[in-house]
Amino acid sequence: MDAASVLPALAAVPPGVLTGTATATVVELADPLDPQTVLTRLRAAAASPGPMVLCLAGQLHLDRRQGLPHLALARTTAATLRYTALPWHWLAGELGVRAPGTTTVVADLAADPAVWERLATAPDLLHLGPGSLLYGRVTPAPRRGEPMTPAYLRSWAELWRSGARLPYATLHAESAAHAASTAPEARLLAPAPAHAPAVDQDPHPAILAAAMAGRHGEAAAVAAAWEREALRRHGPRSGEAGHWTEVRADLARLAGEPARSCELWLAAAESRLTLGQPTDDPDVEGAVDRAHHQWQLIGDPERARALGPALIALRRRVPGRRPGALAALIRRMAG
Repeated sequence: MDAASVLPALAAVPPGVLTGTATATVVELADPLDPQTVLTRLRAAAASPGPMVLCLAGQLHLDRRQGLPHLALARTTAATLRYTALPWHWLAGELGVRAPGTTTVVADLAADPAVWERLATAPDLLHLGPGSLLYGRVTPAPRRGEPMTPAYLRSWAELWRSGARLPYATLHAESAAHAASTAPEARLLAPAPAHAPAVDQDPHPAILAAAMAGRHGEAAAVAAAWEREALRRHGPRSGEAGHWTEVRADLARLAGEPARSCELWLAAAESRLTLGQPTDDPDVEGAVDRAHHQWQLIGDPERARALGPALIALRRRVPGRRPGALAALIRRMAG
């Protein structure tokens, strides 16, 4: 997929046309190298309360170990997929904290054979959560050496440039028809319905069921929506908000993302301490122990080193009930 070929057409669209507002800011990432960089830029954009349109073009690959789709970046290879590609559920997690109805994603994607096969039996594999409208097409990846251009996304750009303020559903239908000749086997992505969490319903069973079924993006997005509701109702220094941080930490563990899980467990432990819980409280010790365990599973040495100082500082305050845990952590960091 020649993703960069659509950038000139998108760049020619007035930013306000994309969002339907008087002014807008455009962030362009052409052939990004590092998934953490992409995540940081996405998180910054998602923090804006206004409308957001995310345009994606690229190739999807399946992490065979975890069965999770990843969007390939500039240096992604089959051997380095888990460390150099962007996990799709990261997108779902970041977009899931936004208010329903404020996020539209337009995606033109090529899928490797494993992803293409999974889409046949798991149509919600690319679900981005209840708050995002997803329009797109997914095509089988071309054979090596065969060119493929994001004709679907290019058609969106050309329609936007024409000045027509068409509904997204119309833009999707016209662009899909325009691009049909380039990939007749394409699967079209329908928008996910937006809805707010119901406060009189226990969401935990549904979240766990989604995670256990491999729908990690959906599980993360629903948990993030409940966390956002807890923040709105009870504030950031509340036990309710801290609970949902812990849920998201465990979902990251189930998704095979130890660095993300460690980061969230660290935040959960700090939250409990801020609320005044003692350092020998079983829940505090449990959060630190889980952060420590997930840290030990991080395969990327640089990511582990980046999280190490915060974990060491927390271990000094919360030594836990396993003798030598702090000393072992310091030795591993030094080595």
